[in-house]
Amino acid sequence: MRRPLLLALAFGIISTTANAQSGATGFQSPSKNIACQYFDYDKQKILRCDLAAMETKPRRPTDCELDYGGAFEISAKGPAARICHGDTVMDKSLPTLAYGEVWQRGGFTCKSEQTGMTCFNADRRGFSLARAKQEMF
Repeated sequence: MRRPLLLALAFGIISTTANAQSGATGFQSPSKNIACQYFDYDKQKILRCDLAAMETKPRRPTDCELDYGGAFEISAKGPAARICHGDTVMDKSLPTLAYGEVWQRGGFTCKSEQTGMTCFNADRRGFSLARAKQEMF
C-alpha cells in the first residue's frame, strides 16, 4: 500500500520541478528597478531589460504608438536598442542578481552593481542601465 503513495509523491516532485523550470529565465536588480529576461527562440537569442523608474524619459518616436524609453533589447550579435513596447519583463518572481554578481547565458553577460546593470553580447555590444542614466554601446 505504500507504493502508490510513494509514486504519487515522486510524481508531485517531478511535476513541481518541471513547472519551476518552465518559468521566466532572468533576474532583477536588488533595488527591483531593473529586470531582465532571456528568450531563446528557434534561431534567435534575445536579452531584454526593463526599468521600472527613470529620472528622465526620452521622447517617444512618432512611429511608436506604445510605451517607449524604459525597455532595452540585444540579440546575440549586433547592437542594442531602446524598444517600443506594449508589455514588460518586470516580474517579482525573478531571482535577484546581487551587487557584484555576474549572470551569463546564451552568449550574454550581465553584471549587477550599485550604480546599475550592464549587459552585453558576444560582440561586446550592449547597455548600461540605471535610474539616472541609460547608455548603449
